[in-house]
Amino acid sequence: MRPALLLLSASYAGRKDRSAIRLAAVVELLHSATLIHDDVIDSADTRRGRPSANSRWGNHRSVLTGDWLYMQSFQMALEERNFRILDILIDLTQKMVEGELIQLAKIGRIDVSEEDALRLATYKTACLFSGCARLGAVLGGLEGKEEQALADYGKYAGLAFQLVDDLLDFTASAEQLGKPVLSDLKEGKVTLPLIYAMENGHRDARELVARVLAEKEFNSVHPETVVSLVHESGALDRARHLAQEYAHRAKACLNGHQDSEYARALAALPDFILEREN
Repeated sequence: MRPALLLLSASYAGRKDRSAIRLAAVVELLHSATLIHDDVIDSADTRRGRPSANSRWGNHRSVLTGDWLYMQSFQMALEERNFRILDILIDLTQKMVEGELIQLAKIGRIDVSEEDALRLATYKTACLFSGCARLGAVLGGLEGKEEQALADYGKYAGLAFQLVDDLLDFTASAEQLGKPVLSDLKEGKVTLPLIYAMENGHRDARELVARVLAEKEFNSVHPETVVSLVHESGALDRARHLAQEYAHRAKACLNGHQDSEYARALAALPDFILEREN
């Protein structure tokens, strides 16, 4: 998704060459590094239905591998000899690390607000989407408002992507997710659907979530109970509506430009994000 977004944005801005391909590889290496480090931090056993790197090779090798991928990505980016590109990559990498620190501070806590969840989604997910679109704009020579419009497009698409991720934890099967259902809650992460369910005043929501967070496991609470509660509370509809709103904002950033196949692809991408099932 991320390299595709960069390639589409660059082509939309009029740049189709090896530089775009190189930077698409750079952002995918960065993303892969974050996933490896995330799995170490979360003590995750699986990634996309397969054993995670840390479960196969241990934390030490996984951390070093993630570090190597970071360095390799920046070495590749340096070949562009463009400080603007490096500025963007450094900024988005810093924000993703800050997102991890924000998440660590919220792990196991029930007092997570909608504002907290959206801030975390911005730093952990949307900033990379935004950076990919901005890099495409810079490669194509766009500046000022035009560059910012593409960056905003990526930000809103990324927020929609994260919200759909949160929804899938309650609507998809373990096979579709490639990980156990409600793994976020088991890891101590309270996502937006749960926040909305507790805000909606469901009498059991807060108590059940608190028990899972305290036990760090589904011992006295069955996952199906939490899923059913969230469905009944109307929280999923509320979160889905917000995802749709962000997708609409992303499309609006294109200012109605649909005069090329790349513009049409960018306009279709938010709908693809909303409709994905894994």
